[in-house]
Amino acid sequence: MSLTLNVDGPRWREHLRRTAAAHPGLVPVVKGNGYGFTLGRLARRTQWLAEQDLGHEPDAGTCDTLAVGMYDELEEVVQRFDGSVVVLTPWRPFGSALEATADDSLADRLVHTVGRLEDLEDLLARRPRARFVLERLTSMQRHGLSARELWAVGEALRAHPGARLEGVAMHFPLAQGSHTSEASRLLTDVVGAQLPPGPRSHTVWVSHLSDTELSGLRARWPDFTFRSRMGTGLWLGDRGSLSVTSTVLDVHPLERGDVFGYRGRTAPKSGHLLVVTGGTAHGVGLEAPTGDLGLRGRAATLARGGLDAVGFVRSPFSIDGKQRLFAEPPHMQASMLFVPTGARVPAVGDVVDVRVRYTATAFDRIVVS
Repeated sequence: MSLTLNVDGPRWREHLRRTAAAHPGLVPVVKGNGYGFTLGRLARRTQWLAEQDLGHEPDAGTCDTLAVGMYDELEEVVQRFDGSVVVLTPWRPFGSALEATADDSLADRLVHTVGRLEDLEDLLARRPRARFVLERLTSMQRHGLSARELWAVGEALRAHPGARLEGVAMHFPLAQGSHTSEASRLLTDVVGAQLPPGPRSHTVWVSHLSDTELSGLRARWPDFTFRSRMGTGLWLGDRGSLSVTSTVLDVHPLERGDVFGYRGRTAPKSGHLLVVTGGTAHGVGLEAPTGDLGLRGRAATLARGGLDAVGFVRSPFSIDGKQRLFAEPPHMQASMLFVPTGARVPAVGDVVDVRVRYTATAFDRIVVS
C-alpha cells in the first residue's frame, strides 16, 4: 500500500561502477531528496564506490569526496560516508554554515565553497585551517567570483600562508551547447589570479560538462586536475533499472452524473473510480517544471491547460501502458483516477505503473533486488 521505487540492484550497481570507472576523480552529488533514493542511502553507496577497484591511479581520488547541496544535509551523510564532504551552496556567515564551521569533528572533512572575498576573510578568521574551494562565476550567473574578484582573492590568500585552498569550482548551465570555450576563458582567469600553490590548488571541480568537453580541457590544460561532480548521470543514468509502482486501494463503479470526490464533481460518463496510493505528499501532481521552451513543450503545456479547464488532467499513473486521467486533483497521500467503460479495471491490491520525476518525489518504500 505504498508508492514504491523498485530498483534492479545488480543492474543499477553495475551502472554505478561503470560510470565511476569512466570518470577518474568522480565526486558523487548527494543532495535534495537524494534523487529519490534518500541522502543516507546514496552516502552509503558512495562509500561502497570508494572501496571498489576501478582501475584508477591511487591518487585519482575517485569517490573519496561527495558533494551535498546545503549544510543542513551534512547530518544525513557524515555518519554513512567517511571521506571528505564538499558543500555546493556558498558559505555565508550565518545559519547552519556557522554551526558546521564551529564543529571540530567536521573540520578536516568539510570543504566549503566560497564565492565572495568578504566570506573568505570571515571564514578564515573563524577557522584558519578551513578547507575551501573558490567558485568562479559562470554564464549561469548564480554564485561565484568575477575575474576581478578572483584576483583580489588571490592577493588575500598570498597574505594568508597556510590557507587550505582545494581548487576552483565551476558550475555550468545545462543548455547553450558546448562549454569548452567558456571553461578555457575562466581557466585563463584562474591562472591570472596567481592563486598560491598547494597540493590541490590546481584542482578544478566542474558540473555539467560532457565527457568530450572534459577530455578536451584535460588535453589543453594538463597542469590542472579536473574532477566531475555528478548526480543525475550517476544515480539516475540507467532508467531501465528503475521503476515506480502504486497500489490500488479501492475501486468504485460510476454512472454518468454520479457525484464523487472532495469537490463534488460529477462523472462525465460511466466507468470506474480508482483510488491509488500516491498524492501531493509524495510529489504527485506537484512535479517541478522542466524548463522545456521548445515548440513541443509549449504545445504540451497548452494541451494540459485545456484538459485542466474541463476537469480532465492526465495523471502519471498508467494501466496497461495507457496513462489514466485524474478524476480530481490528487489528495495528500492518494489519488483518484477515472477509468472509462471498456478499459480493464485493476482489482484492489493490484499495482499500477507511475511515471515520476525522481528529484521531486518522496517514496514510501525503496525496494532494491
